This record gives sequence, structure tokens and C-alpha cells, in this order.
Amino acid sequence: MSIAIVGAGAIGGYLGVRLAEAGEDVTFIARSNAAAIQADGMRLIEEDGTEIHSKTVKATRSMQEAGVHEVVLLTVKAHQVGPIAADLKHLIGPDTVVVTMQNGIPWWYFLGGHGGEHAGTRLESADPGGLIADHLDPKHVIGSVVYPATVLTDPGTVKVIEGNRFGLGELDGSKSERVLALSQRLAKAGFRAPVTNDIRAEIWLKLWGNLSFNPISALTHATLEDICRFPDTRAIAAEMMREAETIANRLGVTFRLGIEKRIAGAEKVGPHKTSMLQDVEAGRPIELEALVGSVIELGRLTGTPTPHIDTVFALMRLLAQSLERANGRLAIQGA
Repeated sequence: MSIAIVGAGAIGGYLGVRLAEAGEDVTFIARSNAAAIQADGMRLIEEDGTEIHSKTVKATRSMQEAGVHEVVLLTVKAHQVGPIAADLKHLIGPDTVVVTMQNGIPWWYFLGGHGGEHAGTRLESADPGGLIADHLDPKHVIGSVVYPATVLTDPGTVKVIEGNRFGLGELDGSKSERVLALSQRLAKAGFRAPVTNDIRAEIWLKLWGNLSFNPISALTHATLEDICRFPDTRAIAAEMMREAETIANRLGVTFRLGIEKRIAGAEKVGPHKTSMLQDVEAGRPIELEALVGSVIELGRLTGTPTPHIDTVFALMRLLAQSLERANGRLAIQGA
């Protein structure tokens, strides 16, 4: 199977190495990591320290050069999808499957078979200006929920912290041949890839933790373990999750876990830095709108107050602004 992985970061690298080692034809579309992969392939350091060095993977900076693939794994951050949406057409043929692997509420949430009073609604926080919807037909899309914790330690090297599960689901809830085939391919590569008939509920379960733990960690520079064990931050996370649960319930989503069990699950991950904290420490743009802003937008849409989420979002927006200014100064100094 020809698989294009858009983004050669922590998750893309993890998927790419294992899929290539399982015999798939893998091409990375990358920017800063392309040269390293072209020169020496991609390395994966597993949880037990085992290293897999895949030299069969290919890499390019150009989607046009990569051409049409059977499967496209979209592994860039949510805020990075819009700017590259127009170029995705070079990878997509009539039967291409595009797997969206972003955290947060996806741009297609109310599309692709979603019923109810909000069907067809576009969320500005998930798809600013409608750029993604303009260039990517939902008929190609399979939703995914990414559970592993991984880190890009160097260009071309990924370390697995914990996990190997990628939930999959068609937007209309069907158990189609294509989603079952994709699940089998991922399973062959050593991943757990269960197919759900309600991918939106699965997204909410992951988002439940992301919308609280990610910004709290970014503001406090604390790990998941620390946030969950410190009573005050644990309480704030629980209140944010409670507000989000009310929104989800009003959209017809029911959680299969309680708040305390979800927090306990995060605590078990241990001293792991969230992706948002990693971005803050590296001075990268923060994945804020998809993880937090989208929940606030859905709160307004459903008439749900979100005072705790609003407060944390305001603090994060200021932090994001401060980082942008600092990066601007660094760029001017280095000019």
C-alpha cells in the first residue's frame, strides 16, 4: 500500500517507521526533517529501548513531487492543516483515503453524515476561513484519535513514551471496507487500531484531557503526573472537563468514563510533558484553537457556560502572544 505521511514529527515518524518495516511503501512529506530522512532514513526508539532504523522510507518537501497515494496520514498539528490544504490535491486520487490525526475538534465535525440541528455548521476555530473544507472533500476522510505519547528527539528520530493505539472511524459511522482494511494494515504494523461506529464520541474522550491538561501544563510547566497529583490543578482540570462534558452531552455524546477515571488515566502516563508544553518550550506556535477555542465555540453554539475553560483560554492566548513577540524579536536579531 502506498502511504503518504504529511508531517515527519513525533506521531508521523512513529507510524512511518513501523508501517515501512511491515512492508508498506511510505513517503514522508516534511519540511525541516526531509533532509535528515533522505540522508539516513528514520529511526524509532521503542518503549523498551529497542531501536528500529528504517532506510526504506522516502521523503520530500513537495506534495506535487510525491504524487497520488492510496492512503494519506495527515499528522501535522491542527493549526497547520489550513495553510497546506490547497496542496493536498496532489496526493489525493478518486479512491484515496485521508486519515485526519489532529487533536481537538476536527474541521469536519458537523459534516460527513452528522445529523441534528447543527449539521453542516463550520467551526471557525477548527477551520478558519473555511480553507480546509474548500480543498478537502469529507468523502475522502476517515477520522482518527491518536493516543500514543511520543517525542521527536532529533530530526529523523522518534522516541515512544507510551502507547500504540489509533482509534479509527468513518464520519457516517459505517464499518466500511476501507476503514477495516486500514485497521488491518495498522495492526500488521504492531498498532492497536479499533474501528468505532462513533468517532466523534472517541474524539471527545481524548479531547476531554487535551483541553484541560495541555493548557495547564503549558502555563505551569508541569507534567501530567504533577498536574494530577497537585490538588488545585487537579480541581481546575476537573471543572474544565465538567463544562466540556455538558457541551458534549448537548451534542448527543455520552462519555463511557467518569471524570475521575479520565484524570487517573492521565496520571498513570507519568512525568510526561504534553505536546502543548513541548511547543511552548521549543517556541513553536501553540495548538490552542482546536484544543480549547473549539470547545468554547461549541459552548456558545449549545448555550453552555464555560467559565473555567474561558479563563484558561484567556491566559493561554496571552502566553501565545508573548511567544509570538519573542520569536519576532529573535527573527529580527538573527536577520
